Amino acid sequence: MLFKNRKILLLAIICSFFGLLTSFISIQTPHLYWRGGRGVRLPDFFTRQERWADSLLSTMTLEEKVGQLFMIATFSNRTETYYQQVENNIATYHLGGLIFFQGGPYRQARLTNRYQQISRIPLMIGIDAEWGLGMRLDSVIEFPKQITLGAIQDNSYVEKFGEEVGRQCKRLGIHVNFAPSVDVNTNPKNPIINYRSFGESQYNVAEKGAMYIKGMKKYNVMGSAKHFPGHGDTDQDSHRTLPWVSHSIDRLNEIELYPFRKLIADSVAMVMTGHLFVPALEPRTNTPTSISRKIVTETIKEKMGFEGIAITDALNMRGITAGLQAGEPELLAFLAGNDILLQSGNLPAAFNRIKAAVESGQIPIAELEARVKKILKAKFWAGLNNYKPIEMAGLGSDLNSKKAADLKVELFEQAVTIIKNQDNLLPFVNIDTTSFASVAISAEAGNEFQKMLSQYANFKHFAVPFKPAADKDVAWVLEEAAKYKVVVVSVHDMNSRGDRNYGVSPATISFINQLRQKTKVVVVGFGNPYGMKLYDGVPTLVCGYEDEIASQRVVPQILFGALPAKGKLPVTVTYEQKVGNGVQTERIGRVSFGTPESVGMNEKKLNEIEQIVQQGISNRAFPGCQVLVARNGKVVYNRNFGTLRYDVYEPVNDQTLYDIASMTKVSATLQAVMLLNERGAIDLNEKASTYLPEMRGTNKETLLVSDILMHQAGLVAFIPFWEKTKSGGTFKSDYYRFAKDSVNMQVADNLYITPAIRDSVWRWVQQSKLINVYDRLGGYRFTYSDLGLIILQKMVERITNQPLDEFVEQNIYEPLGMTSTLYNPNTKFAKNNIAPTENDAIFRASQIQGTVHDPNAALLGGVAGHAGLFSNVSDLVKLYQMNLQKGYYGGRQILFPTTVPHFARNYTQRSHRGLGWDKPEAGDDKPVIAIDASPKTFGHTGFTGTAVWVDPERDLIFIFLSNRVYQSSANNKINTLKIRKRIHEVINAAIIQ
Repeated sequence: MLFKNRKILLLAIICSFFGLLTSFISIQTPHLYWRGGRGVRLPDFFTRQERWADSLLSTMTLEEKVGQLFMIATFSNRTETYYQQVENNIATYHLGGLIFFQGGPYRQARLTNRYQQISRIPLMIGIDAEWGLGMRLDSVIEFPKQITLGAIQDNSYVEKFGEEVGRQCKRLGIHVNFAPSVDVNTNPKNPIINYRSFGESQYNVAEKGAMYIKGMKKYNVMGSAKHFPGHGDTDQDSHRTLPWVSHSIDRLNEIELYPFRKLIADSVAMVMTGHLFVPALEPRTNTPTSISRKIVTETIKEKMGFEGIAITDALNMRGITAGLQAGEPELLAFLAGNDILLQSGNLPAAFNRIKAAVESGQIPIAELEARVKKILKAKFWAGLNNYKPIEMAGLGSDLNSKKAADLKVELFEQAVTIIKNQDNLLPFVNIDTTSFASVAISAEAGNEFQKMLSQYANFKHFAVPFKPAADKDVAWVLEEAAKYKVVVVSVHDMNSRGDRNYGVSPATISFINQLRQKTKVVVVGFGNPYGMKLYDGVPTLVCGYEDEIASQRVVPQILFGALPAKGKLPVTVTYEQKVGNGVQTERIGRVSFGTPESVGMNEKKLNEIEQIVQQGISNRAFPGCQVLVARNGKVVYNRNFGTLRYDVYEPVNDQTLYDIASMTKVSATLQAVMLLNERGAIDLNEKASTYLPEMRGTNKETLLVSDILMHQAGLVAFIPFWEKTKSGGTFKSDYYRFAKDSVNMQVADNLYITPAIRDSVWRWVQQSKLINVYDRLGGYRFTYSDLGLIILQKMVERITNQPLDEFVEQNIYEPLGMTSTLYNPNTKFAKNNIAPTENDAIFRASQIQGTVHDPNAALLGGVAGHAGLFSNVSDLVKLYQMNLQKGYYGGRQILFPTTVPHFARNYTQRSHRGLGWDKPEAGDDKPVIAIDASPKTFGHTGFTGTAVWVDPERDLIFIFLSNRVYQSSANNKINTLKIRKRIHEVINAAIIQ
């Protein structure tokens, strides 16, 4: 039996009954009663709500009852005289509410507190904030427009957006947001709705409208479905005239009315009636919906079963005032069935007309009181029965929270749409064999879009900071850009006016069409999707929707496959660009940029890194540094701190290059060895002399490649070979030159060395002694050695017949899009872009900047297996993300999936190390790695104050670069303060899931 006894059966029946009752209540009336999951028992809430409304209503005069019907417009950017007039209106006409427009959050908050204080009955505060408070107020976040949200396929993001808007409204003392617009925009020429709509699909509009409202309800902020019965298929602006909607009743039911039915069923608090003439619903000529009883009462309230608040659109618009006397629109709107009269065109006249109508019996007092009670119950639901003034402290930071800013980015991530990808050009994969340029039209140089493009590939950027008026304005760009294989053209400063060509000049279109005849072109339109019709002939077309920094940063990530393309067109643009079109792409393993919370990390905890870094800087452990954290393929923390040198204002920036010292071992030499090993060119179990015959007959003839990688081959740690090139304090002329020529290699400023030194150093390495220290098993004890990496460098160069730097650049760095990782950076970058290292008083007698700090690497012309590489964290994360992803990055398998895990394992009892990689040592509290680093962690540190740790168990990368050796390598405070270790531990502690 399903139920074992009658008691359980009876309980089930009772629960089912109350479930049905609750469902009925939630569908019919929770716009007045729903408490947003706060645990209030419904019957108790109903009782208190009724009691409060009845009690207040019983004390109200006729004037107060009439005043509750009115919400007037007000501003917070006016004069004191204006504010006093508003106060006078509140007191004289006993206003029910205010709708705020332009101003600022602090000014509005102060005025709200001021106005509420003088009103006996709490004021309902409203705002028309379709895309958030930033639609009306300065100094607050402006979220994406509704047409952008219309492109999103996962509507939970629209709910998140609604929830955030609700939170901000609640914080600012706002009880109703006159949003969303659920007009189905089927007319591209619509001058007033257009981008304010979720699009042309009634289903998409309805679903997103419902989720927007659902989100706001969580903070007891009411929404308003507008503009009934639908303003989406008009080509006139109701602010200026009375638009006609001439569709049949069948068409209206199928398209325009569908979202309203959906939202009414979902218990929207308010329905706003538009100033529209709709003959199929109201046959009386030129009768606006807002004053039609046939529509407001008979259709909305009776046929559609709406029990919430019917509110008019602004009653000062020409679409309603034309031909009517002062106060007449308000009276007619009330008689039609509207409960709240918004933005009266003439408050005194309207108030007096309605009051007179009640006194004459034209409006029954019972009808007035029923409407007023409905308003009071809504105020109770919004919390006005327990009114509290707005707290001014922290208002700005509360409204402009990091969470809100992050949400804005997420919305664009979900919305950006690849409209066409006919040549399968996107996402870009083979970037090492492609030359890229970008042309930004109507944007300044250094814009966020082009900066983000440079995160992924080497771009030549062109910026045209104006709208070209003729072909000659951009002829120079056309000629230069056409030299590149792929050109990304971004069009900025677009608008939504089709009659103005969406803000795009004909010369811009001509430029694009000419350019695509010469090379491959990707067009990105940062504007209204209807404007994408201008680029209909372009085979690769992307809609960024809005010219916002967030969108400019998201689009490049999608172009390069760091983020998937998920958006779909919310409207039909052309025959080729139809509603619902959108090429969906997958991530191809490139790093993206996101929030800590998006990867299960606590941002507040990560912010503790700054305190540790500042302690290091203030104690002169290093003058500045870069810190990067990436998890799950996303860079979630990337900060620059301090300066290039002490007491000089040269701030570290994203482009600053650091000498990464021994991180070169794993960032260059080991990468090459792994690649050659999987190609079969290097056998780890072979002797190094197999590849370097000149080692035969030396004490190094039997050294195994694997032992060299694990630093257990018996090699000494370090030999100062530079001492052999000086006599006393004098540079030997056999080696050094003081002027640059075509062959000499730079060692320091104004100091060069002949290429023959490489043969000398290699001979000295072969002649070097082995250590005389053994472990208990008779093998060489672990001794960390630079010499082994010089041997491996020689091996790589002999096998490939290429210098190490060229080999890794061609086979590793270029395919990864690493444009700032290189040896001898002074050949490509300005010195002020490179962090200085030591003031070398012993060897080079000069301040080192732009050449390698390590003296033996300097002897080798700056290119060595153990040191010499320069980079920044933004470039290195690509390399280490590839290693973390088992050789996969950017849609390509750079290394075999088994290679990195194989090399990152520990195979020896003599040390904790892997093959080339450093690893955590159990029970050893080192100053460079977290005590809780997982056993699978691999990475390396550098003498100049650098570190990288890759944790496969946590899917985590931590990179730290500094120049702690400035001005002396004797400065060891970075270790005594355990800076790198403590930062690593904070990062691990920040992981919450």
